[in-house]
Amino acid sequence: MNKTTTFDEHRPLLFAIAYRMVGSVMDAEDIVQESYLRWEATDTETIETPGAFLRTVITRLAIDHLRRAKKAREVYEGIWLPEPCLESPPPNTTELSESLSTAFLVVLENLAPVERAAYLLKEVFDYSYAEIADILNKSEANCRQIAKRARDRVHENKPRYKADESEVMRLVEEFVAATMDTDMERFSNILAEDAVLYTDHGGKIIANKRAIFGAIKIAKFIMGLATRFMPANYSMQIRTVNGAPGLVAFDGTNPESVTSFVVMDGRIQTIYTMRNPEKLIGLKPGD
Repeated sequence: MNKTTTFDEHRPLLFAIAYRMVGSVMDAEDIVQESYLRWEATDTETIETPGAFLRTVITRLAIDHLRRAKKAREVYEGIWLPEPCLESPPPNTTELSESLSTAFLVVLENLAPVERAAYLLKEVFDYSYAEIADILNKSEANCRQIAKRARDRVHENKPRYKADESEVMRLVEEFVAATMDTDMERFSNILAEDAVLYTDHGGKIIANKRAIFGAIKIAKFIMGLATRFMPANYSMQIRTVNGAPGLVAFDGTNPESVTSFVVMDGRIQTIYTMRNPEKLIGLKPGD
């Protein structure tokens, strides 16, 4: 068995599990690297199923990470949002695509680490309760209870309606036009009356500290920024953000923000904007 080749075959799945568990690209990559080091240090000749071994390692590492991160997120300045992921989801995998969305990851933050693991392994990655029991080192009956509790909590909060990608793209294009033209009428045509804007700044930059509620307030806020604070080299690119059309904005070549959207009934219902520079590291125009 070639250890590196075997690990690389499983790497995409390991990253997919880690990112959905911890909501951070950088942390997920670190967890994947740690899982590789453990794989390298293991006598793999004794491992009958490398995939099962690696799934167990990555899940347990992610659970440990979440437990350590809990306190930091509790004292995080402002609104905490997942670090944007600009990877494209695998084709023909609806569950993987939907579970990549910012809105879904925000809902998962309400779960305890083990609940999050059980839910994702069952509902997204479609593992059996026997497999989940081995990964979590719990009984199948216990895993069923944990997964059901998590599923009930997720279903209470996650968006009930998934918009067609072409519809989201149209609204994102209109959002760009409304922003660049500072056009209130255009905003009124694309924002739901009870729309909400959430911004993650992490205390690293000047930004709105709380969520903004209502289409009119959101439109005025965005137009105010565009009128008074838009840099001369500002640009907005429509890119795939967490599996759906979103926006990446730059001040020259420096990433300024990443925005994703929840669309319902032909209008933008929720806007998630990442402005914390620590969560935008590595983004470049045209990536």
